[in-house]
Amino acid sequence: MTAPLPVRPPEPPAAPVSLHKSPERRPPSRLLAPLRQTGQLFALALAVARAVFRRPFQVREFIEQFWFVASVTILPAALVSIPFGAVIALQVGSLTEQLGAQSFTGGASVLAVIQQASPLIVALLIAGAAGSAICADLGSRKIREELDAMEVMGVSPVQRLVVPRVLATMSVAVLLNGLVSVVGTLGGYFFNVIMQGGTPGAYLASFSALAQLPDLYIGEVKALIFGFIAGIVAAYRGLNPRGGPKGVGDAVNQSVVITFMLLFAVNMVLTAIYLQIVPPKGG
Repeated sequence: MTAPLPVRPPEPPAAPVSLHKSPERRPPSRLLAPLRQTGQLFALALAVARAVFRRPFQVREFIEQFWFVASVTILPAALVSIPFGAVIALQVGSLTEQLGAQSFTGGASVLAVIQQASPLIVALLIAGAAGSAICADLGSRKIREELDAMEVMGVSPVQRLVVPRVLATMSVAVLLNGLVSVVGTLGGYFFNVIMQGGTPGAYLASFSALAQLPDLYIGEVKALIFGFIAGIVAAYRGLNPRGGPKGVGDAVNQSVVITFMLLFAVNMVLTAIYLQIVPPKGG
């Protein structure tokens, strides 16, 4: 007798063929990359503003970063403010002499230093010296995966590292703005009185006639906002490097350039708002 042939199990029915192809995922457009990065930058700024009021506050880190930012910016700011004040005084003095209003040289030059030159000098130095160092430090931590390890352990890198650095740049910017204003005013006074033959009494009288206390306030507000921008941009580029160590260097350069562009744009907006809100003295 022959053995029965094995019975083959029935094959499962074939899956129906779909006539509609699934849509392919397209890579993100390069045109949207700047908008995406801008949104991430604003999200980081909002996260830093929220983390400022959380506990525990990193007091030691804040003191160390404050001392570092101050140590690398005090001397350059004082040295740069002297020629800035001199150039403004000489230019304004030459212009007022042509117009026959040389007695107003002091007020015009001092207002230009306090409202415009001093906050910009402070912000540019903080972005160039301290901001680049902050970006390089955070970028090196990122490529060494230290920040990822902190997140795994439940420690927020924003609260632990970014917040003290941003607060340090803001604090140093406000304090350094006063120093630059004083040094720039003294430099303008020296060059106007000594180089152009102006009278000290007319210089001081024109300043008291044209200047008012809100002029000092807007300078401090600008310095505070500029310090915040410099710290946020440096932290954002440091937290998002690309391409290893070379990417960290590129991020440092990008942080300085982006900060400079934002500073001039924000300065224009703040100046326009201030001139609309605060009337000139005697107006």
